[in-house]
Amino acid sequence: MRVLLCCVLFLAACATSAPAPAPLADAVAERIQRVESGLLTSNVIAGEPLAGMPLAERMRFYDTPGVSIAVINDGRIEWARGYGVAEAGGAQPVDTATLFQAASISKPVAAMAALRLVEQGRLSLDEDVNGRLVSWKVPENGHTREQKVTLRRLLSHSAGLTVHGFRGYAAGEPVPTLVQLLDGASPANSAAVRADVVPGSLWRYSGGGTSVAQQLMTEVTGSPFPELMRELVLGPVGMVHSTYEQPLPVARAAKAATGHRGDGNPVAGKWHTYPEMAAAGLWTTPSDLARLALE
Repeated sequence: MRVLLCCVLFLAACATSAPAPAPLADAVAERIQRVESGLLTSNVIAGEPLAGMPLAERMRFYDTPGVSIAVINDGRIEWARGYGVAEAGGAQPVDTATLFQAASISKPVAAMAALRLVEQGRLSLDEDVNGRLVSWKVPENGHTREQKVTLRRLLSHSAGLTVHGFRGYAAGEPVPTLVQLLDGASPANSAAVRADVVPGSLWRYSGGGTSVAQQLMTEVTGSPFPELMRELVLGPVGMVHSTYEQPLPVARAAKAATGHRGDGNPVAGKWHTYPEMAAAGLWTTPSDLARLALE
């Protein structure tokens, strides 16, 4: 049995390491070329030929120093590549392991962790979150008298909570705790998160609501948010380059792309820090996000 197992493993290793058949490799190369040289506008004129634009030319046009791409085809990551540099005027190339701030893509990844806690019986989708929150609670008012803020409503942006989004904290600025942020207390640069309509009465995008979900998850698990995200989602999915650590540790910063303004100039201090980790704190790569999409 041991010999058979060794043979199977050897054959599997050989199959894995063998180069792709030439026709397949050629087909992938052709698809890569179509992306690199054939970008299309969002609108086309009927009857007019489609004129593809080179990726490199579009990067120059939009003052974009670096781009990272991962492509899923037939249920797998078919190819991934980096283009340009991690900072305008720099020499560090973007590759498939270069970290980018994911902004609001952080939210659905955080939602997966919340749903895993529901699967484990540690959270409920439909109970009043104030029943589980300890160090901070959603302030009660007339809007929450009959309808309550629930995890389902937080994740679906229908909890009736304020604060659309966050701008983060520049290098050198004091960073608030999550409780300070939820209360809009100094040094927070955003307003307090409060219910200003009846929960469940409408859909309205709320990064504030996602931050309440972050507070809920950390209190229920007793774990720092980056750690619980690593244990519940990033690790199991194989998102080996990704993290919710804020600020980004020095060891990871060496592989991070610098943020840039619309005019192409680097952000002072390279990037902002987001204590609103669930809403905006994910650092990741396209390949890691592709792994999540395939999960």
